[in-house]
Amino acid sequence: MSSLKEFFEHCSRIIDEQLDKLVPAVETAPERLHEAIRWSLFAGGKRLRPALVLAAGKTFGADESGLLRTASAIEMIHTYSLIHDDLPAMDDDDMRRGKATCHKKFDEATAILAGDILHTIAFQVVAEDENLTDKIKTKLITELARSAAKMVDGQYLDLEAEGKTISIRELETIHQNKTGAIIHVSARAGAIVAGAGENDLRAISDYASSLGLLFQITDDLLDVTQTSEVLGKTAGKDKAAEKATYPALYGLKEARNLAQKVHADAIEALNRIDKDTGLLRDLADFILNRKK
Repeated sequence: MSSLKEFFEHCSRIIDEQLDKLVPAVETAPERLHEAIRWSLFAGGKRLRPALVLAAGKTFGADESGLLRTASAIEMIHTYSLIHDDLPAMDDDDMRRGKATCHKKFDEATAILAGDILHTIAFQVVAEDENLTDKIKTKLITELARSAAKMVDGQYLDLEAEGKTISIRELETIHQNKTGAIIHVSARAGAIVAGAGENDLRAISDYASSLGLLFQITDDLLDVTQTSEVLGKTAGKDKAAEKATYPALYGLKEARNLAQKVHADAIEALNRIDKDTGLLRDLADFILNRKK
């Protein structure tokens, strides 16, 4: 896992450098809006989704320079979703990654607009990528747009399910969209930039679908087993909001067993790829065993 730690550190550094160039400086008017963007965008975290773009791209032979803008765009979309997810009308959270959420640090209107502009810039970043052909850029923009829309669908379904008894299939649909869609497109985007063939794209898609589900199961488990100090966000919020979660539907033991099964599914998908998938395997192991 030490090599994965080094990979995360490398990804965080180069993605932060790229994001710093791509988003407006705080000194650029309107200053308060751009300060809010940077407050959330540089709040910390392992940059898992950009790391997945880079890992998938590297697996299929892409040059890192051709992956950076796409990886940064996906992090922008992810950050926009977190800003909006924390709003009082959504999950109403005061803390994210150990810091005040955007609407608490600034105000609700500024937070909404900060999310809006990050979402918009993300597509501009891909469209203006001089390292990619027009054909690849069009494919990436299409996939990003589709995944972002699915993420919004999942957020709506998640809110609708609060306080209700839903089926396991309905729970999976929520999280295949809300959490899984951006993880799914992260892996596919790296493979697309690398020019992966259809069989490899199907395999990486199956891997990423399992990875997104695994991330949500472990996230649900952490919400009921870890403290706010460890998580960097308010623990126990899912239960308090009567959200539909894997521990709520399965119980802790069975939710852990499900995580193991989904992890195995992810590894099985990688077995269909005739490349060195060690880094992607390490990412799946990391998500299964993460503590925050």
